[in-house]
Amino acid sequence: MNSRFFLSVLLHCITGMGGAEAYAGETSRNFSDSSQLLTRGPYLQMGSETAVTIRWRTRMATDSRVEIGTQPGRYKTIIKDRETTTEHVVQVSGLKPDTRYYYRVGSSTGILQGNKDNYFRTAPPEGTQRKIRIAAFGDCGTNSKGYQAGSLNSYLRFTGTNPAEIMLLLGDNAYSSGKDSEYSKNFFPAYEGTVLKNHVLFPAPGNHDYYSSSQASRDGAYYRNFTMPTAAECGGVASGTEAYYSYNWGNIHFLSLDSYGTETDQKLRLYDTLGPQVTWIKKDLAANTRKWVIAYWHHPPYTMGSHNSDKEAELVHIRENFIRILERMGVDLVLCGHSHNYERSRLMHGHYGPENDFDPGIHALSASSGKYDGSENSDPYITASGKANKGTVYVVAGSAGASGHIQSGYPHNAMPYSMNDGGMLYLEVEGNRLDARFIRRDSVVADQFTIFKDVSKNVSKTVRAGSKLRLSASWPGAYRWSNGERSRSINVRPSRSQNFFVTDGRGSLADTIRVKVVSR
Repeated sequence: MNSRFFLSVLLHCITGMGGAEAYAGETSRNFSDSSQLLTRGPYLQMGSETAVTIRWRTRMATDSRVEIGTQPGRYKTIIKDRETTTEHVVQVSGLKPDTRYYYRVGSSTGILQGNKDNYFRTAPPEGTQRKIRIAAFGDCGTNSKGYQAGSLNSYLRFTGTNPAEIMLLLGDNAYSSGKDSEYSKNFFPAYEGTVLKNHVLFPAPGNHDYYSSSQASRDGAYYRNFTMPTAAECGGVASGTEAYYSYNWGNIHFLSLDSYGTETDQKLRLYDTLGPQVTWIKKDLAANTRKWVIAYWHHPPYTMGSHNSDKEAELVHIRENFIRILERMGVDLVLCGHSHNYERSRLMHGHYGPENDFDPGIHALSASSGKYDGSENSDPYITASGKANKGTVYVVAGSAGASGHIQSGYPHNAMPYSMNDGGMLYLEVEGNRLDARFIRRDSVVADQFTIFKDVSKNVSKTVRAGSKLRLSASWPGAYRWSNGERSRSINVRPSRSQNFFVTDGRGSLADTIRVKVVSR
């Protein structure tokens, strides 16, 4: 490190003042060797329609500087924070919804890191119909048997130039004790060069994340390394804690929950349904207006992988006491980790007992695989918006980094689509359609399922004879109209009353539109 640079840093440490400021039109220069200063990141947190938080770590304390723009290499807005620190946390606000921004980070002395792969997308508003992409990594804080590298590389190959916008962590994000040194060794190096630079990260804690602190303290490395919303900055109802929170992304409402930490003097847990966390969950879900609800946390209610949900008290209590609340309040999808494998249910409801009590004739609301891939018995799952007890799909995806054994009798009776291998879960949500794929570490899509909401409609329309009428199918996907057209929407000019039909071509979805023609 040259003496001029060292003196500049030293002066910042002595005279730095707090408070972020935004500027436009300034220019900056690069450091000759950013590796001398940058030790972690950058990575993205707390994304919303109008803001995002950018974090990074430096070896020496400096002030903070973020430059952003809507085109790579052109950074018209500069945000500066004069306070000197090694943990840089800069909120960028005043952004436009559903817009891609490029950024780079550094200090008043120069830019530490920034290239065409440094970008983020702000959240789309409610009502958006475009495809939203989500990546979920469970138990990813280790590279057991190459699971971490294989899962990440398979995801990157699968998504190519259209990666996810947000990244969910399902807990156990750094092995084996959740220490800061383990985050520095086992988590950030694996992801910061690729997905952390351009996926807004929304984590949940696991038991290993707590082992270096305590269940009650909520002050371990997990909480120091990540910035989570506490005051509804990203939507939902304010939780008042980084341990659990909610946020909105387009038509999706997410809940990130804490299944291991304890609350209040009584040391209540997630499954103690009168505790602060569940009290907040009920308020949050009651206030939600988004079409889709996805909840995720670490400890699964159903598993016969490396953990046994019939024998382990935490898992038993979550199943018996907690998930009925989510089902009653319309949660569509539950994602968990903890077991180091992949397990998936059908659309199901009402099973809160041990494995042997599961009855597919009672608890599975569909006998289909839900794969919607043209294979036998693969119809998608169909539900309705806002309907209580309409069914939930449960997924365990805890093998994005960790490997493990399975229980005798695997898979769990409620989780028939399961495999003991590494991988991650990739989601796409487009309007009223949700597609999920388990991408195995060898790049094979080893399981998939699709859920539709509010489809196969029977509607009536009235039009004057010869007037143009636009008809649309109630789902995104494939279409076969009774007049031979294959697009989602068609224009017709009926001269007489008639019925129009559209199907998905697989016999799974069908709309009937009854058009009544009246005289001019």
